[in-house]
Amino acid sequence: MIKRDFPKIHFYDQDFVDIYDRTWAWIQDYWTTGDDSEAIEGRFFASPGSTTIKQLDAIFSSFFLVYSNRIYQASPSLDVFYERQESSGAIRGAYSLDTGLPAVCAGNPEALGLPLFAWAEFNLYHKSANKKRVKDVIPILHRYTEWIDSLYKQENGLYRVPLEALEMGNAPREGTEYPVDFNTCMAVNALYISALADILNDKETSFQYKRRYFSLKTRINTLMWNDEDGFYYDINGDEGQIRVKTLAGYWPLLAEISNDEKADRIISKLQDPKVFGSPHPFPSLALDEAAFDEHGGGFRGSVFPHLTFMVIKGLEKYQRWELARECAIRHLYFMLDSMNPDGSHHKGKLWEAYLPLKEGPAQWPENPGFPRAQHLACGALSTICLTIENVVGLFISLPRKTVDWIIPNLEVMGIENLSLKKNMITILSNKSGRGWEIHMESEKLYYFTINILGKKKKTLPIPSGKCSMLIDKL
Repeated sequence: MIKRDFPKIHFYDQDFVDIYDRTWAWIQDYWTTGDDSEAIEGRFFASPGSTTIKQLDAIFSSFFLVYSNRIYQASPSLDVFYERQESSGAIRGAYSLDTGLPAVCAGNPEALGLPLFAWAEFNLYHKSANKKRVKDVIPILHRYTEWIDSLYKQENGLYRVPLEALEMGNAPREGTEYPVDFNTCMAVNALYISALADILNDKETSFQYKRRYFSLKTRINTLMWNDEDGFYYDINGDEGQIRVKTLAGYWPLLAEISNDEKADRIISKLQDPKVFGSPHPFPSLALDEAAFDEHGGGFRGSVFPHLTFMVIKGLEKYQRWELARECAIRHLYFMLDSMNPDGSHHKGKLWEAYLPLKEGPAQWPENPGFPRAQHLACGALSTICLTIENVVGLFISLPRKTVDWIIPNLEVMGIENLSLKKNMITILSNKSGRGWEIHMESEKLYYFTINILGKKKKTLPIPSGKCSMLIDKL
């Protein structure tokens, strides 16, 4: 039996490779396996010192666990939540590790979380090709959506939810009744349930959720877009905009709610050093807001890896590959430089949040528990997922049997021994005497698309065994 190991990455900056490898080692320390004596059975992430399992952590962790070569399954953390679905359709945003009961608070009595399960399941499908799972989860997600509708959907077609459900702590969003991020997440939910239904050729469910999506898209663009500022804002109970620029305004990119003109305007703010274009991308609050704190101050300027991930995935929707890669690389350099004050990348920790203007973990004197060290459920999004998808540039779909390699220019990089179900593949580029060459090894046929931005794009069938191609010959 072949010993399974994590896929290896190759990159010209060895520090990126080292932090990628170290993250997998750290995950082994924080991976929890429940047993019959515990309140919550199954396999899931537990952050150091955490008393709860959180929906947001389970969803975001699935995006990098799919790259573990099945050493860690990405789905059990999500199943912990599905197994606790109530007859009403409710799935709570957090559960106590001690009691297994919903972790409610006064401001969020229903323990509502961000509804992103469908996005995670769509990604899982393309990394596992497990159609049976899609069939099993759609009814769960449908009942969950109906529960959210029954409690939070208003006559104007938008969702009025408590700020505590948004996982943005002390962000200056006072007066918000209809948050742009939650409403956009419901659009994401509808968009991906529709896509999951298409996988099963379930035309009725697909149409039903597509209609939900377009309804939300119209309302968000009508009520939350400010044409003068070129930004999406939260709105209050009277549908008046609360003109404070938080990173929540970038969720509409992920949901493809913006047309090209709106997208251009909102993306330009990511490059503006007076707005969201801080040295460490991207602060949770715009630099030109009165409440911005250069020390982070929680959600008043701190850089959170899961929010940076969301923005970068939104940039991909509008084919901004170069900007997405540039921001991912800058983000990773700041994470590396923040690991240890003496500049050593071989010691130190990943952090829940970072300073926006220089290296180092974020600061929030009023909250001594912030930021959490080794909060891997979100930190590993950067050191594993962004590294594979945006730095190396590989996008994989198992059901389509495709690997897309999107790179701005040729460098020594690639991935080795990545498991595509029962197919191990290796893709490496290097420069030989004959020019730039890509070496590939696979156990089964797949289709490989190389896209060297602005220069060449080519799709080729890659047979089993070893082969190579010269870029100059494409």
